[in-house]
Amino acid sequence: MNGRLKKIILLLVAVALLAGGGRVQLVLNRDRDQLGLTRVAPLENAPPVLAFTTVALGGFRGLISNFLWMRAGELQDQGEYFEMKQLADWITKLEPHFEQVWVHQAWNMAYNISVKFKEAPTENPYDFKEFPDRWRWVKAGIELLRDQGLRYNPNSVLIHRELAWFFQHKMGANLDDANMYYKQQWTEEMETVFGEWREPDVAELVNPQTEDQKQRAALLREKYKMDPAFMLELNERHGPLEWRLPEAHAIYWAAVGLRKAEENPGRVNKDDLIQLRRVIYQSMQTSFQRGRLELNPYVKRFEFGPNLDIIPKVVAAYEEAMEEDERNRDHIATAHRNLLRQAVYFLYVHNRLGEAAKWFRYLGQKYPDKPLLDGNTNSLPGRLTLDDYAVHYVLEDINETSRDRVKSAIEGYLTRAFYSLVVGQDDRAAGFRLMAQKIRETYREKIGPQSWARIPLPTIEETSRIILEELLDPETGYPPEARAVLLSKLGITEQDVFGPRTNSVPRPQ
Repeated sequence: MNGRLKKIILLLVAVALLAGGGRVQLVLNRDRDQLGLTRVAPLENAPPVLAFTTVALGGFRGLISNFLWMRAGELQDQGEYFEMKQLADWITKLEPHFEQVWVHQAWNMAYNISVKFKEAPTENPYDFKEFPDRWRWVKAGIELLRDQGLRYNPNSVLIHRELAWFFQHKMGANLDDANMYYKQQWTEEMETVFGEWREPDVAELVNPQTEDQKQRAALLREKYKMDPAFMLELNERHGPLEWRLPEAHAIYWAAVGLRKAEENPGRVNKDDLIQLRRVIYQSMQTSFQRGRLELNPYVKRFEFGPNLDIIPKVVAAYEEAMEEDERNRDHIATAHRNLLRQAVYFLYVHNRLGEAAKWFRYLGQKYPDKPLLDGNTNSLPGRLTLDDYAVHYVLEDINETSRDRVKSAIEGYLTRAFYSLVVGQDDRAAGFRLMAQKIRETYREKIGPQSWARIPLPTIEETSRIILEELLDPETGYPPEARAVLLSKLGITEQDVFGPRTNSVPRPQ
């Protein structure tokens, strides 16, 4: 074969290969578009030198990013957090479609940097400790994921999962010293959306009618990136939820992540799905335990109470999780059993005895071979009444033969009963008083007549009188308005408590 013919053949082969490569490239481009892998977003908000260098170097953006990563680490070690935050912003813009970059930077702000800041001093010892600087960093981490990360990666299950976790764990849990301050700040922010000192009405923001409703609906959509229609759907499926608390937002973002996973099944990590479902049912459990905000009008602050109305939906969520996650079925079943035990107790002390009895029967039917009380083989279903179970549930947490601890528990329930009367929770007050009476009776039976003669407890009336005196003390007790409400609810006057000639009640020794 002469040289000229060889060149012609090689040229034809090259043309064929180029044509084939072009066809393959078209297929690859189509698949990249379908899978969301085409990255053409320009770099924004970077200084001119960085923007020019990025454009000039093109594929070397990774090298720039690596340098900035190292510099950011040095700044963090030196305590230069604000300059480090600026570098983190550039890093995420250099690699906007790399999900782990957003997750790492947000985690670093919310968890690592935030805890470097201590609380601000407060004059009132009853106020929450204030952590304004710490909250600023936690909020920055949330906003980085929600406002920027999801802007570039709207279908990212990982970012949705992390955002849900921030609400559930960083804000919702009590592991951070500043957790109460976070909750307070978030509640105040949500009041700008739902209105002050009233329960959130999501339905009015789905189709807002008034100008005020339109403004608040726009704020919810534009600033907090939340869809009121989907929130209403979640309310019906998992609620009613308290949208001023972080648990509701953890459920929201986890549910959005699950929806994105359904829309993009080819890009879903199974562990991410498990984590998203776990955030939902665990946050629902927390919402049941303390998912209602109760206004204390005398100190102008919210208190937390249980959301008993969602118990059936929480139980259903755990049972659904057991079906979906076979690998962790036994662990979820243990949590499910504990949930039922807590539900029975909470309903009992809130004087919702019919519902307590219903779930008490269900607990025995669902786990017939498991003791109702941990470590107590005599507490198998059928061996305890509902009254006995509720009292022993409390006594599990205290030494039931310790007079001081039992007395402290009784005083605690009676104090909570008086507080519930003040804030208008009359059924709850009756439940707390009933529990105090049952604890005293059980203690007396447990220690026997001889020990009772030696170490008795005051009557419920005597203990109530002492607590009432403390609550009605003008200097150390409730504010005047609360004292007036309490006396009105009890149908007594201050003279009935203190007597006509004295300001104190003799206390039994």
